Parts: sequence; structure tokens; C-alpha cells
Amino acid sequence: MALVRYFAAAQDAAGTHTEHRSETTLGDLRRAVTAEHPALAGILPRCAVLVGGSRVDDATSLGEGDLVDVLPPFAGG
Repeated sequence: MALVRYFAAAQDAAGTHTEHRSETTLGDLRRAVTAEHPALAGILPRCAVLVGGSRVDDATSLGEGDLVDVLPPFAGG
């Protein structure tokens, strides 16, 4: 299982800071978390989603021990 960590507004939308997920690709994970946490639908498309600290595409495989970070855009300067 992959560990998903949500930050800032994504954490608020998901209602949790972390959760373990069994989806096998990043695309499947995106669809599943949006279905389970509908409030993520408005923010997830704007988030940086990192797997193991790197930006990857939705075809990326997920496996046991993978770390997925969901980072919404941050304001700052």
C-alpha cells in the first residue's frame, strides 16, 4: 500500500492528513480519492502530486511503501 499525505487545503478537503491506499497507478489513486473525498475534486487538479519526491504522470505504478504527497498551490513571494 502507498501512503498518501495531504497538505494544507488538500488536507482540509480530504478530512485527513494521511491515508494508506491500495490503487496500483497514480491515475487510479486520483480517481479513487476524488470519489471518496468529493471536496478534493475542486483542488486536486491544481495540486502537485509527488511520488517518492518526484513529479510523475498518472501512468506511474504505485506499490508497497510508496510515499505520495498531495501539495496544493501555496501563496507566497
